[in-house]
Formats: sequence, C-alpha cells, structure tokens
Amino acid sequence: MYEILFSAINIAVFPAWFLLIFVPGWRWTGPVVHTALVPLALGAVYLSFLTLGIVFGQSDPEAGMSSLAAVQALFSHPVGLLTGWVHFLAFDLFVGAWISRDARRRGVARALVVPSLILAFLFGPTGLFLYLVGRRLTGKAGWSLDEGTQGVT
Repeated sequence: MYEILFSAINIAVFPAWFLLIFVPGWRWTGPVVHTALVPLALGAVYLSFLTLGIVFGQSDPEAGMSSLAAVQALFSHPVGLLTGWVHFLAFDLFVGAWISRDARRRGVARALVVPSLILAFLFGPTGLFLYLVGRRLTGKAGWSLDEGTQGVT
C-alpha cells in the first residue's frame, strides 16, 4: 500500500512540472501551478501522513527531530518516509513555480530556466542554486529574492 501511495503522489506532481517546463505561458499553467491548488493538495496529504505518524502511532517510537538518530528513526517507518517525501515534493514545486515566475518577470532566458527547473524537480536546492547563480551572472538580477527588486546586488 505504501508503494502505491508513493507512486500516486509522484504522479500527481508531474503535470505541474510538465506545465512549468514545457508550456509556462499556456493559459492553464497559471491556474494549476501558480495558485494554491497544488500546495493545498500536497499540504492535505502531508497533514494526513503527519497525523498518522504522530496521533495514530504510525512511526518509530524513537522518531523526532532532536538528533540525527531521531531523524533517521523518523524516516525508518514508511509513513515517516512518505511524510518527508511529500514535504520535499511540495517545497520543490513551490521553488520551481517561483523560479518560473521570477524568470518571466526578469526576462531570464529559457536556456537557463529549463535546466534549473529540471534540477529543482530532481534535486531541489541544486536547481535553485543554478537559477540564482545564472540570473546573477547574466545580469538579470542581484542576490535579492524580493520579487519587487530587479537588480539588488
């Protein structure tokens, strides 16, 4: 059952990533990716797994966040692992959507945006790193993450 849940959750985020990478300007990309729709859905799934782990005891008794051993125990149970996985998927997609919006606003070339989005999808912070360094090196922005700031150095 856990494997089915894992596959379903992964499949559920693919459309949003497809839209961001391949058709960012399509009329349905905004309503699907740049609204609260997907984050709310992932948040509900995350809260469900979190509740199973904390309230209903579907976790290792040693699980927690106070030490590396406690975090390891947290991820040793399938529910804890799924909770963490949804956490990664939700935040990686949030970052990918931000990259897409920021790039469009600043006129960053798709040649930088697409690899950044693919890396954000596969390796989270690596995609954000590439995008931020790339937009800085191309003169499209400074180091500010403020959406209203165009060129803060």
